[in-house]
Amino acid sequence: MADKSRAPRWDLESLFSGGSNSAEFKRFRQTIKSDIQNAEAELAKLSGKYGQADYKAWAGMILSLQELYKNIYHASSFAGCLISQDVDDTEALSINAEVDNYAAQWQSLMTGVEEFSLKLADAEWEKFIASNGLTEIRFFLVQMRDKARDKMPPEFERLVLDLAVDGYHGWNRLYDKMAGDLRVEFPVNGESKRMSLGQLAPKFDSPDRAIRKLAFDKTQEAWETRAQLAALTLNSQAGFRLALYKNRGWDSPLHEPLKNARIKRETLDAMWSIVAQAAPAFKKYIDARKQLLGIDKYTWYDQTASIGKLEKTYSFQEAGDFIVEHLGSFSKEMGEFSRLALDKRWIEGEDRPGKAAGGFCTGMPVAKQTRIFMTYTGTFGGLSTLAHELGHAYHSWVLKDRPIFASRYPMTLAETASTFNELRVKDAALQLADEPMGKLSLLDQKLQDGYTMICNIHARFLFDQAFYEERKQGLVSRDRLDQLMVEAQRRAYAGTLDEPDGWHPLFWASKLHFFFTGVPFYNFPYTFGFLFSLGIYDRALKEGQSFAKSYRNLLADTGSMMTEEVASKHMGVDLTKEDYWRDAVNRVLLDIEPYIELAKDAAMAI
Repeated sequence: MADKSRAPRWDLESLFSGGSNSAEFKRFRQTIKSDIQNAEAELAKLSGKYGQADYKAWAGMILSLQELYKNIYHASSFAGCLISQDVDDTEALSINAEVDNYAAQWQSLMTGVEEFSLKLADAEWEKFIASNGLTEIRFFLVQMRDKARDKMPPEFERLVLDLAVDGYHGWNRLYDKMAGDLRVEFPVNGESKRMSLGQLAPKFDSPDRAIRKLAFDKTQEAWETRAQLAALTLNSQAGFRLALYKNRGWDSPLHEPLKNARIKRETLDAMWSIVAQAAPAFKKYIDARKQLLGIDKYTWYDQTASIGKLEKTYSFQEAGDFIVEHLGSFSKEMGEFSRLALDKRWIEGEDRPGKAAGGFCTGMPVAKQTRIFMTYTGTFGGLSTLAHELGHAYHSWVLKDRPIFASRYPMTLAETASTFNELRVKDAALQLADEPMGKLSLLDQKLQDGYTMICNIHARFLFDQAFYEERKQGLVSRDRLDQLMVEAQRRAYAGTLDEPDGWHPLFWASKLHFFFTGVPFYNFPYTFGFLFSLGIYDRALKEGQSFAKSYRNLLADTGSMMTEEVASKHMGVDLTKEDYWRDAVNRVLLDIEPYIELAKDAAMAI
């Protein structure tokens, strides 16, 4: 009989039996390989044929490439799960590289479809996508054509894709290897222990400032040994992007991120304007934290120091029940879905050696399922993470019966359901908390989230902006990168970090998001998604269960609308105006005064 006190291992066997040595999974990948070869042959036959008599064949090509994409996505997700559950699974790593190659080949095939779309006049293109079984994926095809218009001729785009695999993306792999290999010596229970930077990260949460400072110093020392290589890597990646953008005729490095995010520049500017205005309001929160922590100066390594104490721990079963109850009180479907995911063991939660760090939710579109990866620790933070990932899973569940080209949502909307779930369970826990230090801890976690999204993420955006402007003129030195990062932090943190030692000059090197080649400007979607979700959650609080259907419909449209259209249709708001963002930020700031009152009582008790 299963031990219900333990977090479970997930069920991968029902997807492909046998793990990385699965014969079934191998046949699935061989089918993908064969389908790619068939698609290449079919595309070669269609090359140069753009008349109405060829429309049916082109529609068939598009639908077959959609099916191929779904299978590649499924295979990539499964391989990622294998790697995450056992970082030493070398066969899984090999499979992942194999699937990455299939994805690159698929992208090349799509370039042929883009070429066809551009050969048709606007009226003909509209006529084509209005029939031939393509109406459900109309939005995807319109977006694809609009992006293709922005690009170089297809033969050059194919060349870029081929060269990027081992060139541009190679820099990303080099950074990952470099970061993964860094080790530090850190004292644990009187003995020096060698650990990775990932293992060191929890030390920044320690209530003991000496431990936090030592963890920060060790991180700095480690990155000092790789700073020049990191600078070369970042410069090379940015140089590739800027050269590509120049040849495509794009005048701003934000052109691609905005397209990918499906938002207008006016929307982004409105959000950042309100964020910049709000940042100084956190000063009172930080002053209260300083008093509780017993410090005079607030620095980078004080940001996540734990405050208060939650005595209660949760078994995995209890955490699941808590989430089901409080999501279900808003939406019966959300509660039932969470119970399904828990009962079907779609969640990897066991704490054991050999697992990767972090957590994620990944789609298994062929099976119309998801899988969640995390290491459950029994804390409320673990419960909150579980709720977060179940939010991602619910979002996928809502879209599971849509064609996959109609279910791809941008990063700006990707955190909608996950943040909503987190807010729901945190508020429930706050309402149930009957012990002041527990309530203080929960409020602190909420405000930390807001502080990170409003100050930390903004600093990343400001750095990226400044760096790309200087990179247009040539290589940016390591020392200048440090300066740009400190300048960005000064602006974004608005006096909440203290001079002269409050900054993290090497944050540009240590934060892997700056080095992702798949997503340029991998920063603003986090703040966007967080604040967008706050507005939705506020509506849910006001309307209660009657809003559940509207919320579901909103999620369902995220794969087939511009972000502003989703907000206008389902929320009746204009994201290009500052009003929405001001209301969302004010909801974050509302927790500051209650926190200060609790902090005063706690400080008197210390």
